[in-house]
Amino acid sequence: MKKENIMMKLLLLLILVLGINPAFSITLNKAPTDSSKAKKITKKNIQVINEVVNPLYPAKYTPEYIEQIKDDYKVVGKDEVIYVALDMLKGTNGDFSRNAALGNNLTARPMKIEFKNLGQINQTYTDYDALGWKKGKNLFIYINQKHNNSPAIALAALLAHESLHQDEFNSLSEETYAWTMEAAVWCELLELYPDYELNLDSLVQRENTLKKIFERGNCTNKYIKKTVYSNQGYQNLPETSPGFEDL
Repeated sequence: MKKENIMMKLLLLLILVLGINPAFSITLNKAPTDSSKAKKITKKNIQVINEVVNPLYPAKYTPEYIEQIKDDYKVVGKDEVIYVALDMLKGTNGDFSRNAALGNNLTARPMKIEFKNLGQINQTYTDYDALGWKKGKNLFIYINQKHNNSPAIALAALLAHESLHQDEFNSLSEETYAWTMEAAVWCELLELYPDYELNLDSLVQRENTLKKIFERGNCTNKYIKKTVYSNQGYQNLPETSPGFEDL
C-alpha cells in the first residue's frame, strides 16, 4: 500500500513538472461494481420516495395513489391538491359537488378550478376565499391564492360550496344552501381526519367557524342563514335564484 502511495505521489509530481495534461483517469484497486446490487438499492430508494406523503394530504394520498386518480380530475385544472380535495369528497355529502365540478352541472362541462389573485378581477374580491364565475359557456372556481398551501381537507369543504354555483345567478337562499353544505361536509371530513381541526391555517379556521355556527343550530341552516343574510357582501343579492327558491 505504501509503495502505491509513493508511486502516485511521484506520478503527480511528474505531471506538475512536465505540464502533462491531467485529462485522463487512473484507477487503482477499484472495487468491482455489483450492478445488480446497485439496481436493487436504487429501486428501493425510489419506492421510499414514492411513499412520502405531502403533509397537506391524508396518509392514503401517496404519489403512487395520486398517479392512479389524476386522470379522473385533470379536466378541472393542473393543481394536484385540487385532485386530492375533490377525491376526498367521494362518499360524503359533497359527492354531488364533486360530480358537478367534473361536468355533471348545468353547462355539462367540467368546471375549471385554479388559485388566483382575486383582486385582479375586482378589488372588491381581494379578501374573498373563493369565487364562482361563469364566462361564456364555462364555469370557473377561483380560489384565493393565499390558500394554495391550505390542507386538502379544507379545500374539499370549500369546493363542496363553490361547485353548487352553476350559473350567472346568485341569491341569499343559494348562499345559505352552499354555506350549509360546506359546514356539513367539513364536519363529515373531520370525523375521518380529526387531526386537521387543530390546524392554524386560515382556511381551516374559516371551516371551524362554520362548524360552530352549524352545530349551534343543531346541524341545520338556522344560524348559517342569519349569518348569510347579515353578510355585507351579499346585501345586493335577491332572496332567491333558479333552483334555490325554497329554504
